[in-house]
Amino acid sequence: MLMAAPQALLLSLLVLALTGGQGEQTTLPGCRLQTFNVTVRSDHQGTCQGTHQAQACVGHCESSAFPSRHSVLAASGYRHNITSVSRCCTISSLRKVKVQLRCGGARTEELEIFTARACQCDMCRLSRY
Repeated sequence: MLMAAPQALLLSLLVLALTGGQGEQTTLPGCRLQTFNVTVRSDHQGTCQGTHQAQACVGHCESSAFPSRHSVLAASGYRHNITSVSRCCTISSLRKVKVQLRCGGARTEELEIFTARACQCDMCRLSRY
């Protein structure tokens, strides 16, 4: 029995939807905040230390490459024939959080650290990484 094209497409989509949750875990596309645990130490010996959940920017952004315009080619002596536009997942705003450090016994200290508040795709700059 032959199925009409719309019915075959609907059946294929239904099979994909039912089996989509099995197999490898896929990562979400885009640039987003990711929470992770960080250990903060007051010095190299770890005299005082504490843990805190911080956030970082992870993921990917769209980049592209295309043939350079004639003006770019001429200005580069015809050596720059490809122009690329790269965008990286970066922190767009920060926030300060206070971390309680245990220093042995009942003594504690408080330290402020920065964590990401928001992320965005922005021009990649070597100085950031």
